[in-house]
Amino acid sequence: MEMESKSTKFGSSLKVPIVQELAKEKLSSVPARYVRHDHDHHLGLSDVSSLPEIPVINMEKLLHDSDLIESELQLLHSACQEWGFFQLINHGVDSTVVEKMKSEIQEFFNLSIEEKKRFSQAEGDVEGYGQAFVVSEEQKLDWGDMFFIATSPTCIRKPHLIPKLPPTFRDAIDAYSSEMKTLATKILELMAKALNMKVEEMKALFEEGFQSMRMNYYPPCPNPELVTGLCPHSDAVGLTILLQVNEMEGLQIRKDGVWIPVSPLPNAFVINIGDVLEVVTNGAYRSIEHRAIVNSKKERLSIATFLNPNLDGDIGPAPSIMTLENPAKFKRIAMVDYLKGLFSQELKGKSYVDAMRI
Repeated sequence: MEMESKSTKFGSSLKVPIVQELAKEKLSSVPARYVRHDHDHHLGLSDVSSLPEIPVINMEKLLHDSDLIESELQLLHSACQEWGFFQLINHGVDSTVVEKMKSEIQEFFNLSIEEKKRFSQAEGDVEGYGQAFVVSEEQKLDWGDMFFIATSPTCIRKPHLIPKLPPTFRDAIDAYSSEMKTLATKILELMAKALNMKVEEMKALFEEGFQSMRMNYYPPCPNPELVTGLCPHSDAVGLTILLQVNEMEGLQIRKDGVWIPVSPLPNAFVINIGDVLEVVTNGAYRSIEHRAIVNSKKERLSIATFLNPNLDGDIGPAPSIMTLENPAKFKRIAMVDYLKGLFSQELKGKSYVDAMRI
């Protein structure tokens, strides 16, 4: 893949305090810059039992059970249309690879601040340890830290990041990102089938795709009801595969104006449609706003793996699903320009993909 390799930068984020260090100070109240009065934090426990749960899709049925493929594919299709989110069980990913990744990311965030700062975001680059989407000194901040890295193609890996990590962590990232690429490819091909889209079109878009990982650390907070771990947004990518690392829940998705908490099933991944896939499917599958909330008791860790189309290509509605009755609803744009535009602004709902509508 022809790329400008190590010089590829998609944007930057202003330097802000490390929240994990703030949390260690045992503050009695949250600093003003983290307090968000504009978000509806409250979700009464009495309401939770009556809320719907996101769909569960069984990968084994989709790949190996000839009697159930069609019905499970229909379930996948309606999950993508109506929810934009689903949990994937029996996904076939090696459990030892997953467990190793979980333990390595926990160890990374347990390193001293001096050790972690060796992997800080470089000037003008969003990759590394820190925060993303901070574009002004006035904007509100999320109660969380991240370690964001591009994993493939390997030619775009930054020499000061993955290659400099402890060997066990580096190996875990290699194995896990490889498994995620395989899984994402299978899911995207199944989605193409469900949409009656040419599978070759989906393959051509994502086969040499750009993959990245965002590892999230949300420390306990003295006033969790005043902050968000990650503010409401839709993922600007093709497909997201989320792994819950420890037992603390915090993901919520917005459906029909209500925030619905997601309780990850054991050994499952939470999959969601990103903005790019909304564009590619011409709006048939929609990206959904979601957020992370925090608590006062315990930290929460998660790993989001993002698959995007080839960085050398462009994105727009897939030709095979467009008809006179279903004309293009989105503009075409080069993938690199799309990503650079994304990282140049604050994370805010679905505003980025909405700007691409025709």
